[in-house]
Amino acid sequence: MKNNSRYKALFALGACFSLSFPVQALNFSGYYRLGVGGNTKGGTQSCFQLPGAPAKYRLGNECELWSELTWDHDFLQLADGSTLSGMAMGGFYNPIGHKPKFKDSNEHGGGSSRIQQLFLEWKGAGVLNGGNFWVGRRYYKRNDIHMTDFYYWNQSATGFGFDEVPIGDLRYSYVFSRKDNYDQEPYVNRHDFNVNGFKTNPGGELQIGVSYLQRPDSRDAHSGWAVTAQHKQAGFLGGKFNTFALQYGEGPGTRLGYTGDASLDKENKSWRAVEYFDWQTTERFGGQFQLIYQKDVRPDGDNMRWLSVGVRPVYAFTETFKVSAEIGHDQIKATDGTRKLTKFTIAPTWSPGGPGFWARPELRVFYTYASWNEAAQRAATATNPESALSETGAFGTDRHGGNFGVQVEYWWK
Repeated sequence: MKNNSRYKALFALGACFSLSFPVQALNFSGYYRLGVGGNTKGGTQSCFQLPGAPAKYRLGNECELWSELTWDHDFLQLADGSTLSGMAMGGFYNPIGHKPKFKDSNEHGGGSSRIQQLFLEWKGAGVLNGGNFWVGRRYYKRNDIHMTDFYYWNQSATGFGFDEVPIGDLRYSYVFSRKDNYDQEPYVNRHDFNVNGFKTNPGGELQIGVSYLQRPDSRDAHSGWAVTAQHKQAGFLGGKFNTFALQYGEGPGTRLGYTGDASLDKENKSWRAVEYFDWQTTERFGGQFQLIYQKDVRPDGDNMRWLSVGVRPVYAFTETFKVSAEIGHDQIKATDGTRKLTKFTIAPTWSPGGPGFWARPELRVFYTYASWNEAAQRAATATNPESALSETGAFGTDRHGGNFGVQVEYWWK
Protein backbone atom coordinates (compact mmCIF):
# COMPACT_ATOMS: atom_id res chain seq x y z
CA MET A 1 0.00 0.00 0.00
CA LYS A 2 2.89 2.36 0.75
CA ASN A 3 4.31 1.99 -2.75
CA ASN A 4 0.88 2.43 -4.32
CA SER A 5 0.53 5.71 -2.45
CA ARG A 6 3.94 6.83 -3.69
CA TYR A 7 3.11 6.06 -7.31
CA LYS A 8 -0.25 7.86 -7.02
CA ALA A 9 1.39 10.94 -5.51
CA LEU A 10 4.10 11.02 -8.17
CA PHE A 11 1.79 10.69 -11.15
CA ALA A 12 -0.80 13.03 -9.66
CA LEU A 13 1.83 15.72 -9.40
CA GLY A 14 2.97 14.98 -12.95
CA ALA A 15 -0.62 15.34 -14.16
CA CYS A 16 -0.93 18.61 -12.27
CA PHE A 17 2.24 19.97 -13.93
CA SER A 18 0.89 19.03 -17.35
CA LEU A 19 -2.15 21.28 -17.02
CA SER A 20 -2.38 24.05 -19.55
CA PHE A 21 -0.50 26.91 -17.88
CA PRO A 22 0.90 29.70 -20.07
CA VAL A 23 4.65 29.14 -19.57
CA GLN A 24 5.84 25.93 -21.22
CA ALA A 25 5.03 22.25 -21.64
CA LEU A 26 5.80 19.51 -19.19
CA ASN A 27 9.40 18.30 -19.48
CA PHE A 28 10.31 14.63 -19.15
CA SER A 29 13.90 13.58 -18.49
CA GLY A 30 15.64 10.65 -16.91
CA TYR A 31 18.45 8.18 -16.47
CA TYR A 32 18.81 4.44 -16.49
CA ARG A 33 21.43 1.73 -16.36
CA LEU A 34 20.36 -1.83 -17.06
CA GLY A 35 22.41 -4.97 -17.41
CA VAL A 36 23.02 -8.62 -16.74
CA GLY A 37 26.19 -10.41 -15.73
CA GLY A 38 27.85 -13.44 -14.21
CA ASN A 39 31.08 -14.32 -12.42
CA THR A 40 33.93 -16.66 -13.20
CA LYS A 41 32.76 -19.13 -10.53
CA GLY A 42 29.51 -19.75 -12.42
CA GLY A 43 27.20 -17.55 -10.32
CA THR A 44 25.60 -14.15 -10.81
CA GLN A 45 27.68 -10.98 -10.97
CA SER A 46 29.16 -10.10 -7.57
CA CYS A 47 30.70 -6.64 -7.28
CA PHE A 48 33.95 -5.57 -5.64
CA GLN A 49 34.11 -2.93 -2.90
CA LEU A 50 36.72 -2.67 -0.17
CA PRO A 51 35.21 -2.98 3.35
CA GLY A 52 35.04 0.49 4.89
CA ALA A 53 35.49 2.36 1.60
CA PRO A 54 32.61 4.80 0.92
CA ALA A 55 32.64 4.06 -2.85
CA LYS A 56 33.79 1.62 -5.53
CA TYR A 57 34.93 1.91 -9.14
CA ARG A 58 31.81 1.59 -11.32
CA LEU A 59 32.75 0.37 -14.80
CA GLY A 60 31.79 -3.32 -15.04
CA ASN A 61 31.22 -3.25 -11.29
CA GLU A 62 27.55 -2.33 -10.81
CA CYS A 63 25.31 -5.11 -9.54
CA GLU A 64 21.99 -3.32 -9.80
CA LEU A 65 19.45 -1.89 -12.20
CA TRP A 66 18.68 1.77 -11.56
CA SER A 67 16.39 4.32 -13.17
CA GLU A 68 15.31 7.89 -12.41
CA LEU A 69 12.31 9.37 -14.21
CA THR A 70 11.68 13.10 -13.86
CA TRP A 71 8.82 15.47 -14.62
CA ASP A 72 9.34 19.24 -14.28
CA HIS A 73 7.27 22.23 -15.31
CA ASP A 74 7.45 26.03 -15.16
CA PHE A 75 3.77 26.59 -14.50
CA LEU A 76 3.48 30.31 -13.72
CA GLN A 77 5.38 33.47 -14.62
CA LEU A 78 5.00 36.44 -12.28
CA ALA A 79 4.98 40.15 -13.06
CA ASP A 80 8.62 40.63 -12.01
CA GLY A 81 9.74 37.99 -14.53
CA SER A 82 10.26 35.29 -11.89
CA THR A 83 8.87 31.80 -12.39
CA LEU A 84 7.15 29.21 -10.21
CA SER A 85 8.09 25.66 -11.11
CA GLY A 86 7.88 22.15 -9.75
CA MET A 87 9.66 18.84 -10.12
CA ALA A 88 8.85 15.22 -9.31
CA MET A 89 11.26 12.31 -9.70
CA GLY A 90 10.82 8.61 -9.07
CA GLY A 91 13.80 6.33 -8.38
CA PHE A 92 13.61 2.59 -9.15
CA TYR A 93 16.21 0.09 -7.91
CA ASN A 94 16.63 -3.65 -8.35
CA PRO A 95 19.72 -5.80 -7.66
CA ILE A 96 20.99 -8.12 -10.39
CA GLY A 97 19.99 -11.72 -9.70
CA HIS A 98 16.56 -10.79 -8.29
CA LYS A 99 13.20 -10.50 -10.00
CA PRO A 100 12.92 -6.99 -11.51
CA LYS A 101 10.04 -5.85 -9.31
CA PHE A 102 11.55 -2.43 -8.51
CA LYS A 103 9.61 -2.36 -5.27
CA ASP A 104 9.85 -3.34 -1.63
CA SER A 105 9.18 -7.01 -1.06
CA ASN A 106 9.80 -9.82 1.39
CA GLU A 107 12.53 -11.14 -0.91
CA HIS A 108 15.94 -10.86 0.75
CA GLY A 109 17.87 -8.09 -0.98
CA GLY A 110 14.93 -7.17 -3.19
CA GLY A 111 14.31 -3.94 -5.05
CA SER A 112 12.74 -0.64 -4.05
CA SER A 113 11.03 2.44 -5.43
CA ARG A 114 10.98 5.91 -3.92
CA ILE A 115 10.13 9.52 -4.68
CA GLN A 116 13.67 10.91 -4.98
CA GLN A 117 12.61 14.52 -5.58
CA LEU A 118 9.38 16.41 -5.01
CA PHE A 119 9.75 20.17 -4.66
CA LEU A 120 8.51 23.61 -5.68
CA GLU A 121 10.86 26.43 -6.68
CA TRP A 122 10.54 30.19 -7.13
CA LYS A 123 13.21 31.07 -9.71
CA GLY A 124 14.65 34.50 -10.40
CA ALA A 125 12.77 36.17 -7.54
CA GLY A 126 13.05 39.96 -7.56
CA VAL A 127 12.92 40.14 -3.77
CA LEU A 128 16.00 37.86 -3.72
CA ASN A 129 17.88 39.97 -6.26
CA GLY A 130 17.34 37.28 -8.89
CA GLY A 131 18.05 34.36 -6.57
CA ASN A 132 15.82 31.33 -5.99
CA PHE A 133 13.78 29.79 -3.18
CA TRP A 134 12.72 26.13 -2.94
CA VAL A 135 10.89 23.80 -0.57
CA GLY A 136 10.47 20.01 -0.58
CA ARG A 137 12.74 17.01 -1.21
CA ARG A 138 15.51 17.88 -3.63
CA TYR A 139 18.84 16.86 -5.15
CA TYR A 140 20.86 19.94 -4.26
CA LYS A 141 24.50 20.92 -4.84
CA ARG A 142 25.53 17.32 -5.44
CA ASN A 143 29.28 17.13 -6.04
CA ASP A 144 30.28 13.67 -7.21
CA ILE A 145 32.96 11.80 -9.14
CA HIS A 146 31.31 9.96 -12.02
CA MET A 147 33.65 6.95 -12.24
CA THR A 148 32.98 5.98 -8.61
CA ASP A 149 29.61 7.70 -8.07
CA PHE A 150 31.15 9.15 -4.91
CA TYR A 151 29.15 12.11 -3.59
CA TYR A 152 31.81 13.70 -1.44
CA TRP A 153 29.85 16.96 -0.89
CA ASN A 154 26.09 16.58 -1.15
CA GLN A 155 23.43 18.89 0.33
CA SER A 156 20.41 17.02 -1.04
CA ALA A 157 17.71 16.91 1.61
CA THR A 158 14.11 17.35 2.65
CA GLY A 159 13.78 20.98 3.70
CA PHE A 160 13.89 24.46 2.17
CA GLY A 161 16.56 26.75 0.84
CA PHE A 162 17.59 30.12 -0.57
CA ASP A 163 19.65 29.36 -3.66
CA GLU A 164 22.38 31.38 -5.40
CA VAL A 165 21.28 34.78 -4.13
CA PRO A 166 23.65 37.35 -5.71
CA ILE A 167 25.14 40.01 -3.46
CA GLY A 168 27.93 41.92 -5.14
CA ASP A 169 30.19 39.55 -7.05
CA LEU A 170 29.32 36.53 -4.89
CA ARG A 171 26.37 34.12 -4.69
CA TYR A 172 24.99 32.98 -1.33
CA SER A 173 22.92 29.89 -0.46
CA TYR A 174 21.35 28.54 2.71
CA VAL A 175 19.49 25.26 3.30
CA PHE A 176 17.61 24.02 6.35
CA SER A 177 16.92 20.30 6.34
CA ARG A 178 15.84 17.49 8.64
CA LYS A 179 16.67 14.40 6.59
CA ASP A 180 19.47 14.09 4.04
CA ASN A 181 19.81 10.35 3.51
CA TYR A 182 17.49 7.38 3.28
CA ASP A 183 18.67 5.61 6.45
CA GLN A 184 19.11 8.68 8.66
CA GLU A 185 18.16 8.07 12.29
CA PRO A 186 17.52 10.21 14.27
CA TYR A 187 16.47 13.22 12.20
CA VAL A 188 18.83 16.17 12.69
CA ASN A 189 18.34 19.91 12.12
CA ARG A 190 21.03 20.68 9.55
CA HIS A 191 22.06 24.16 8.36
CA ASP A 192 24.14 24.51 5.17
CA PHE A 193 25.72 27.84 4.20
CA ASN A 194 27.51 28.29 0.86
CA VAL A 195 29.31 31.13 -0.88
CA ASN A 196 30.26 30.79 -4.56
CA GLY A 197 31.94 33.12 -7.01
CA PHE A 198 35.43 33.79 -5.62
CA LYS A 199 37.37 34.31 -8.87
CA THR A 200 40.90 33.00 -8.39
CA ASN A 201 42.23 33.05 -11.97
CA PRO A 202 40.84 32.94 -15.54
CA GLY A 203 38.34 30.06 -15.58
CA GLY A 204 38.91 29.30 -11.89
CA GLU A 205 36.36 29.69 -9.07
CA LEU A 206 36.49 28.94 -5.34
CA GLN A 207 33.44 27.74 -3.38
CA ILE A 208 33.16 27.66 0.42
CA GLY A 209 30.57 25.71 2.42
CA VAL A 210 29.86 25.24 6.12
CA SER A 211 27.41 22.75 7.65
CA TYR A 212 26.15 22.94 11.23
CA LEU A 213 24.28 19.97 12.66
CA GLN A 214 22.23 20.66 15.79
CA ARG A 215 22.18 18.18 18.64
CA PRO A 216 19.01 16.08 18.17
CA ASP A 217 16.51 15.47 20.97
CA SER A 218 17.81 11.99 21.78
CA ARG A 219 20.02 10.37 24.37
CA ASP A 220 23.82 10.58 24.11
CA ALA A 221 23.65 12.85 21.05
CA HIS A 222 25.93 15.71 20.04
CA SER A 223 26.10 18.62 17.63
CA GLY A 224 28.70 18.79 14.89
CA TRP A 225 29.99 20.77 11.96
CA ALA A 226 31.91 20.46 8.69
CA VAL A 227 33.59 22.82 6.25
CA THR A 228 34.45 22.38 2.57
CA ALA A 229 36.60 24.52 0.28
CA GLN A 230 36.46 23.61 -3.41
CA HIS A 231 38.21 25.02 -6.45
CA LYS A 232 36.99 24.34 -10.00
CA GLN A 233 39.07 25.11 -13.08
CA ALA A 234 37.18 25.20 -16.37
CA GLY A 235 38.56 23.94 -19.67
CA PHE A 236 41.20 21.66 -18.16
CA LEU A 237 42.74 19.36 -20.84
CA GLY A 238 39.69 19.94 -23.03
CA GLY A 239 37.35 18.42 -20.43
CA LYS A 240 34.77 20.01 -18.15
CA PHE A 241 36.63 20.90 -14.93
CA ASN A 242 39.57 20.10 -12.76
CA THR A 243 38.21 19.93 -9.21
CA PHE A 244 40.17 20.06 -5.95
CA ALA A 245 38.39 19.99 -2.57
CA LEU A 246 39.46 20.00 1.07
CA GLN A 247 37.00 18.93 3.81
CA TYR A 248 37.05 18.76 7.60
CA GLY A 249 34.38 17.73 10.11
CA GLU A 250 33.79 17.02 13.80
CA GLY A 251 31.15 14.94 15.61
CA PRO A 252 28.17 14.20 13.33
CA GLY A 253 29.97 16.35 10.75
CA THR A 254 32.61 13.63 10.24
CA ARG A 255 30.57 12.15 7.40
CA LEU A 256 31.49 15.39 5.61
CA GLY A 257 29.09 15.23 2.64
CA TYR A 258 26.15 13.99 4.74
CA THR A 259 24.78 13.97 8.29
CA GLY A 260 26.85 11.52 10.31
CA ASP A 261 26.43 9.57 13.54
CA ALA A 262 24.86 11.90 16.14
CA SER A 263 26.40 9.85 18.99
CA LEU A 264 29.91 11.07 18.03
CA ASP A 265 31.30 14.02 19.99
CA LYS A 266 33.78 16.72 18.97
CA GLU A 267 36.76 14.46 19.70
CA ASN A 268 35.81 12.49 16.58
CA LYS A 269 37.34 14.18 13.52
CA SER A 270 37.66 13.53 9.78
CA TRP A 271 39.78 15.12 7.03
CA ARG A 272 39.46 14.55 3.29
CA ALA A 273 41.22 15.74 0.13
CA VAL A 274 39.64 15.16 -3.29
CA GLU A 275 41.23 15.71 -6.70
CA TYR A 276 39.63 14.68 -9.98
CA PHE A 277 39.40 15.84 -13.57
CA ASP A 278 38.07 14.90 -16.99
CA TRP A 279 40.03 15.21 -20.17
CA GLN A 280 39.07 15.24 -23.83
CA THR A 281 42.40 16.00 -25.47
CA THR A 282 41.16 14.91 -28.91
CA GLU A 283 37.71 14.18 -30.27
CA ARG A 284 38.35 10.47 -29.74
CA PHE A 285 40.46 10.33 -26.57
CA GLY A 286 38.99 11.27 -23.20
CA GLY A 287 38.68 9.99 -19.67
CA GLN A 288 38.54 10.73 -15.97
CA PHE A 289 41.05 10.54 -13.10
CA GLN A 290 40.50 10.64 -9.33
CA LEU A 291 42.59 10.74 -6.17
CA ILE A 292 41.04 10.70 -2.68
CA TYR A 293 42.67 10.65 0.75
CA GLN A 294 40.65 10.56 3.98
CA LYS A 295 41.73 10.28 7.60
CA ASP A 296 39.30 9.44 10.43
CA VAL A 297 40.33 9.92 14.06
CA ARG A 298 38.20 8.13 16.65
CA PRO A 299 38.93 8.18 20.42
CA ASP A 300 37.66 4.59 20.69
CA GLY A 301 40.63 3.52 18.55
CA ASP A 302 38.67 2.81 15.37
CA ASN A 303 40.94 5.09 13.32
CA MET A 304 41.08 4.72 9.55
CA ARG A 305 42.98 6.09 6.57
CA TRP A 306 41.49 5.63 3.10
CA LEU A 307 43.40 6.13 -0.14
CA SER A 308 41.73 5.73 -3.53
CA VAL A 309 43.34 6.33 -6.93
CA GLY A 310 41.94 5.39 -10.31
CA VAL A 311 41.64 6.29 -13.97
CA ARG A 312 39.16 5.55 -16.79
CA PRO A 313 40.59 6.23 -20.27
CA VAL A 314 38.22 6.02 -23.25
CA TYR A 315 39.38 5.79 -26.87
CA ALA A 316 36.99 5.85 -29.83
CA PHE A 317 38.09 3.92 -32.92
CA THR A 318 35.11 5.19 -34.92
CA GLU A 319 32.30 7.68 -34.38
CA THR A 320 30.19 4.98 -32.68
CA PHE A 321 32.66 2.39 -31.33
CA LYS A 322 34.99 2.99 -28.41
CA VAL A 323 36.84 1.00 -25.79
CA SER A 324 36.69 2.01 -22.13
CA ALA A 325 39.15 0.74 -19.54
CA GLU A 326 39.27 1.39 -15.82
CA ILE A 327 41.78 0.60 -13.13
CA GLY A 328 41.18 1.56 -9.51
CA HIS A 329 43.01 0.88 -6.27
CA ASP A 330 41.53 1.30 -2.78
CA GLN A 331 43.53 0.96 0.40
CA ILE A 332 42.42 1.35 4.01
CA LYS A 333 44.79 1.41 6.95
CA ALA A 334 42.71 0.30 9.94
CA THR A 335 43.31 -1.20 13.37
CA ASP A 336 42.93 -4.73 11.97
CA GLY A 337 45.55 -4.24 9.25
CA THR A 338 45.89 -2.58 5.86
CA ARG A 339 43.14 -3.67 3.47
CA LYS A 340 43.82 -3.53 -0.27
CA LEU A 341 41.70 -4.00 -3.39
CA THR A 342 42.69 -3.46 -7.03
CA LYS A 343 40.10 -3.71 -9.80
CA PHE A 344 40.51 -3.63 -13.59
CA THR A 345 37.82 -3.52 -16.32
CA ILE A 346 37.89 -3.57 -20.11
CA ALA A 347 34.67 -2.67 -21.95
CA PRO A 348 34.19 -2.53 -25.75
CA THR A 349 31.34 -0.05 -26.21
CA TRP A 350 28.81 0.88 -28.88
CA SER A 351 28.16 4.61 -28.55
CA PRO A 352 25.57 5.92 -31.04
CA GLY A 353 25.68 9.31 -29.29
CA GLY A 354 29.27 9.97 -30.41
CA PRO A 355 32.90 9.29 -29.48
CA GLY A 356 33.27 11.53 -26.41
CA PHE A 357 33.75 10.44 -22.80
CA TRP A 358 30.35 11.84 -21.77
CA ALA A 359 28.43 10.73 -24.88
CA ARG A 360 25.40 8.55 -24.11
CA PRO A 361 23.71 6.13 -24.66
CA GLU A 362 26.36 3.41 -24.33
CA LEU A 363 26.00 -0.35 -24.72
CA ARG A 364 28.97 -2.08 -23.10
CA VAL A 365 30.30 -5.62 -23.03
CA PHE A 366 32.68 -5.86 -20.08
CA TYR A 367 35.13 -8.07 -18.24
CA THR A 368 36.26 -7.13 -14.72
CA TYR A 369 39.06 -8.67 -12.67
CA ALA A 370 39.86 -7.84 -9.05
CA SER A 371 42.35 -8.97 -6.42
CA TRP A 372 42.47 -8.25 -2.70
CA ASN A 373 44.60 -9.10 0.29
CA GLU A 374 44.02 -11.14 3.42
CA ALA A 375 43.15 -8.11 5.58
CA ALA A 376 40.41 -7.12 3.13
CA GLN A 377 39.04 -10.66 3.09
CA ARG A 378 39.08 -10.84 6.88
CA ALA A 379 37.23 -7.53 7.23
CA ALA A 380 34.64 -8.53 4.60
CA THR A 381 34.01 -11.88 6.30
CA ALA A 382 33.42 -10.13 9.63
CA THR A 383 31.25 -7.24 8.42
CA ASN A 384 29.51 -8.46 5.25
CA PRO A 385 29.53 -12.24 4.69
CA GLU A 386 27.76 -11.84 1.32
CA SER A 387 30.47 -9.55 -0.06
CA ALA A 388 32.49 -10.72 -3.07
CA LEU A 389 35.61 -10.35 -0.92
CA SER A 390 34.31 -12.53 1.94
CA GLU A 391 35.36 -16.15 2.53
CA THR A 392 31.64 -16.98 2.31
CA GLY A 393 31.07 -14.82 -0.79
CA ALA A 394 31.01 -15.67 -4.48
CA PHE A 395 34.74 -16.45 -4.70
CA GLY A 396 35.12 -18.36 -1.43
CA THR A 397 38.62 -18.39 0.04
CA ASP A 398 40.17 -17.08 -3.20
CA ARG A 399 41.47 -13.54 -3.05
CA HIS A 400 40.78 -12.74 -6.68
CA GLY A 401 37.86 -13.09 -9.05
CA GLY A 402 36.18 -11.89 -12.22
CA ASN A 403 32.82 -10.71 -13.58
CA PHE A 404 31.52 -10.35 -17.11
CA GLY A 405 28.31 -9.03 -18.64
CA VAL A 406 26.45 -6.47 -20.71
CA GLN A 407 25.22 -3.04 -19.58
CA VAL A 408 23.43 -0.10 -21.17
CA GLU A 409 23.56 3.42 -19.68
CA TYR A 410 21.60 6.46 -20.87
CA TRP A 411 20.54 9.88 -19.64
CA TRP A 412 18.41 12.40 -21.46
CA LYS A 413 16.91 15.86 -20.96
